[in-house]
Amino acid sequence: MKYINEINRRKTFAIISHPDAGKTTLTEKFLLFGGAIQVAGAVKSNKIKKGATSDFMEIERQRGISVATSVMTFEYKDMLINLLDTPGHKDFAEDTYRTLTAVDSVILVVDSVNGVEEQTRRLMEVCRMRDTPVIVFINKMDRDGKFPFDLLDEIEKELNISLHPLTWPINMGKEFKGVYNLYDKSLNLFTPGQKATDENSVPIHDLADKLLDEKVGDRDAAQLREDAELLSGVYGDLDAEDYLKGRVAPVFFGSAVNNFGVKEMLDTFIRIAPTPEDRQTDKGLVKPTDDKFSGFIFKIHANLDPRHRDRIAFLRVCSGRFERNKNYHHVRLDKDVRFSAPYSFMARQKEVIDDAYPGDVVGLFDTGNFKIGDTLTEGADFYFTGMPSFSPEIFKEVVNKDPMKTKQLEKGLRQLTDEGVAQLFTQHNGNRKIIGCVGDLQFEVIQYRLLQEYGASVNFVPLAFYKACWITGEKKKLEDFVRFKQANVMEDKDGNLVYLAQSEWFLNTERQNNPDIEFHFTSEF
Repeated sequence: MKYINEINRRKTFAIISHPDAGKTTLTEKFLLFGGAIQVAGAVKSNKIKKGATSDFMEIERQRGISVATSVMTFEYKDMLINLLDTPGHKDFAEDTYRTLTAVDSVILVVDSVNGVEEQTRRLMEVCRMRDTPVIVFINKMDRDGKFPFDLLDEIEKELNISLHPLTWPINMGKEFKGVYNLYDKSLNLFTPGQKATDENSVPIHDLADKLLDEKVGDRDAAQLREDAELLSGVYGDLDAEDYLKGRVAPVFFGSAVNNFGVKEMLDTFIRIAPTPEDRQTDKGLVKPTDDKFSGFIFKIHANLDPRHRDRIAFLRVCSGRFERNKNYHHVRLDKDVRFSAPYSFMARQKEVIDDAYPGDVVGLFDTGNFKIGDTLTEGADFYFTGMPSFSPEIFKEVVNKDPMKTKQLEKGLRQLTDEGVAQLFTQHNGNRKIIGCVGDLQFEVIQYRLLQEYGASVNFVPLAFYKACWITGEKKKLEDFVRFKQANVMEDKDGNLVYLAQSEWFLNTERQNNPDIEFHFTSEF
């Protein structure tokens, strides 16, 4: 319990959404409130030179999308907030899934115009697996979108979670006048083209107050009173315990680009969001209040600074205190490692730190010692669980265009797949290499980075595989299966056997014909 004060002032969360819902814009506004940046960046336009703070890869600036999780740390109202901005694009879902293992809560951004979209569903499935507490921010209320009650119904039905509105909009689109804070009993007025300020907030503790009619007009005041009465009857008061257990999601309405409705959500977030949580290991629970340090690697990024060829492993501190220049036990390699320059992050800007506490994300300079899921401890031998790889959906064979650069290609593929941007399967003593990804855009990123960062030029040949399944079973049975199915059995980069099925029918047939072999759809078994 030595570090209880440090633990209690930390909140670690991720922002998730479908692409273009406004997630990176919301991130910028949080950083503005925290005083971490002075001006918000533009994510969408290539013409605007000030790029989004959280997008640090060259390809991100060219395409105007986030393709890698960014880590940002800032202070707000005496709380230290670790914010992980994730890629929204479905092709980079694997990075986002892993990031969700390193946070204690999530803010889900929903576009009021488009409502629940495909990627939103998939991300929420991962949150449901872990009962992660979720806050919903319904964005773009200054545009004509779906009616608020319809949106709530859609989100509850599609994402299988109960909602609890804490603010409520007054109209939308051109008629949008602001939001009423049902929790703090205050009215926040919206003026198009102007950023929200404290002067726009009007305390109205009783909706019967005539001041409401003065501020928003008789018709809208009457509608707000009717809506608030209905909401009170349906939802009542928020049960913070239900939120912390992932059963209920508080909802806020606003417009991130106008910085409207963001402060209300941030203020509520620091009040109700969980502090660092217990973590499951293969030897039982690790508590943040445990005296001994422990943490795990959830992300690796090579060449964060292209000028220095650096490789950074992102460590989530789970217990105890992490200290600079202290020896820690690398469980998988069974050796001690020491870090002379651990970093905290503000996207691309790095700052050397002397210590870190549970909830913090630390950047460690890596010479190739780390893989995703690795555990560091103060001597104990255990692994943190819950870091699976998911079966890819698209498979392509790697064709080396320049045999003189074979070594560079090998190194690039190894480092990029260690980062988790894709999965590498090898066959025939490692000569045949197949990349598995969640989406096509990943192949573009890999091809671009192999050329720019390693000087290796490749083509990708599409392969007609349906799914990758990790296979386990009795040694003799596995050997027989591998012998008969040579063309379809590969090894992943950790040497585990993987069966690549051509179709769902083939997969079901093999499962029926081989009852002694287990087929796993994630690598954690």
